[in-house]
Amino acid sequence: MPDLRETLDVAAPADLVYDLVADLPRMGDWSPECEKVTWRGGATEAAKGAEFIGHNRAGSIRWVTQGRVVGAERGRNLAFEITFGPMPVARWEYFIVPTATGCTVVEEWTDRRPGWYRVPADRAFGPRLKLNRRGIQKTLENLKRAAERLAA
Repeated sequence: MPDLRETLDVAAPADLVYDLVADLPRMGDWSPECEKVTWRGGATEAAKGAEFIGHNRAGSIRWVTQGRVVGAERGRNLAFEITFGPMPVARWEYFIVPTATGCTVVEEWTDRRPGWYRVPADRAFGPRLKLNRRGIQKTLENLKRAAERLAA
């Protein structure tokens, strides 16, 4: 069960929206926290098992995370798991549902941080639930703007 779930209607085809989301090196164009993503281990696209590094920033604090794509179905679904070293941090998942006028995009975040880590991490980086709610809303708005511009 995700900790957060936000939905936004987009006047663009589902495949186009998926292609934007799945182009993980462009995540910095959508997300207010993830500055960029770089592929690892020879990966070049969001296919199941592909690994990447996320370069993140919150205010003056910067950090990197490791990611692995765990689900990728063009035009429908993209899911990836994030770790910080060996520690699980989060699962991010996008569902893209075609509609008569384009598609509905759903972004979900599941907190996978161990309980002992949550309080000190929230003190250092800010309250994760609140930050991610705003971040998801901003990510979806940016994604919508770009997709609708390309679809026009």
